[in-house]
Amino acid sequence: MPRNAYVTDLKTLQGECAANFIRLSRLLGDLEAGETREVALVNRGRCLGALCLELQERAPYTSIVRVSQRGALDSVIESPRMRVHLYHDVRMAEVTDFQRQRHFHGRYRYPNARMHQPDEKLQLNRFLGEWLEHGLAHGHSDLPQLP
Repeated sequence: MPRNAYVTDLKTLQGECAANFIRLSRLLGDLEAGETREVALVNRGRCLGALCLELQERAPYTSIVRVSQRGALDSVIESPRMRVHLYHDVRMAEVTDFQRQRHFHGRYRYPNARMHQPDEKLQLNRFLGEWLEHGLAHGHSDLPQLP
């Protein structure tokens, strides 16, 4: 029996991107272009690494942030990293680059050469949201309390 084609859920994708804009804004604070902020990720008193946020560019309507993780297993496995574009006028943040792969489409046929899931773009933005939410909930920094 043939499966129905995946249909992009724009409302869900836009909601995720809007929530990620808020999360990133809280974590970035007043960071200037070229600066980096590290948030130690702690679980049960044990440091698991750090969430690294590097503000690469800041312009009136957009910013580009590199999000990565640094940890004890860096020499064994490749830590996740992504580039996120923040659109200040619409208050949205979108993943545009993940592990050196760029320009994600809203929908993919499956199977495909790169083995992207049909909803790859939504999944990447959800992953970013969970990553940032964990940093906000369990992260530690020597900076003042985040708003």
